Amino acid sequence: MRATFTDQHNETQSQTANGWGQFKVVDLFAGVGGLSMGFQLAGFNVVAGYDNWERAIGVYSSNLDHDAHLLDLTDTDTAIRHVARYTPDVVIGGPPCQDFSSAGKRQERSNAYLTECFARIAIDSDPLAIVMENVPRARSSYAYEQARNLIDDVGYSIDEIVLDASLCGVPQLRKRFFSIALRDDDARIVTDRLASNMGMTSMSVADYLRDEIDTEFYYRHPRNYSRRAIYSIFEPSATIRGVNRPIPPNYPGHHLDAASLEFARPLTTYERSRIQTFPTDWEWAGTKTDIETMIGNAVPVELARFVAEGLKVAL
Repeated sequence: MRATFTDQHNETQSQTANGWGQFKVVDLFAGVGGLSMGFQLAGFNVVAGYDNWERAIGVYSSNLDHDAHLLDLTDTDTAIRHVARYTPDVVIGGPPCQDFSSAGKRQERSNAYLTECFARIAIDSDPLAIVMENVPRARSSYAYEQARNLIDDVGYSIDEIVLDASLCGVPQLRKRFFSIALRDDDARIVTDRLASNMGMTSMSVADYLRDEIDTEFYYRHPRNYSRRAIYSIFEPSATIRGVNRPIPPNYPGHHLDAASLEFARPLTTYERSRIQTFPTDWEWAGTKTDIETMIGNAVPVELARFVAEGLKVAL
């Protein structure tokens, strides 16, 4: 039986008592707290989260019992002074990734600056470890190259891995890039552990939600109609995005759809948050559009926990 949120909290308390809680974590570009929650469930002592979106940081603060700060992280001098108060052992975060492009650095400069801000704030804290999350295409971006150079120049060992969330305890085909930097050890220790800990088969929606969902088929609006839109709960979900549209009256169907349109319905906002592996009692606030965006932008909680568990081998 899957653990309840209360069980997970008690487990975290036990791990904290056993010593993992000595490692203080700060989350930059934290959003609603998917990364923070995962690290907390793994037993780390998350002490603060930072974001510049007021509604997201409001959701963060209503669900996590440590400090949450509304702060523009592009003001790196202020952010560095603020984060220094926590003397973090681990700095985690996912700088905004929209518009990453293989077209070259000119198109990426706004994102490069945000990612560079993350790196500058992180290394000034001199933590034992830095964990950066992003979309896979960020790995070859100018933005990440700049951030990586900053971290490498101060002596950290860095290694990268792309993880499929469906092999890491999440019922969703969601690939994410993680950059792991260690101050005093070889970062490959962590990426090797993560690679060896991945499951052999993808987790399905039914595996995770069990009786929380009352339909066998559901509609997920495609980016275009050359892609299918109807999925079965007996397979992993496609990537949860920041939109949740109703079934359009002119949907033409697709030969790869798991069923006819008449048997499907869109996922509810709650179901989408659960596929992102947020706890059942997670409190959401804001307009429907805001909440759907928050859910789609978040790091799945169980993926974050998976990474946090892998980091323990180096700490």
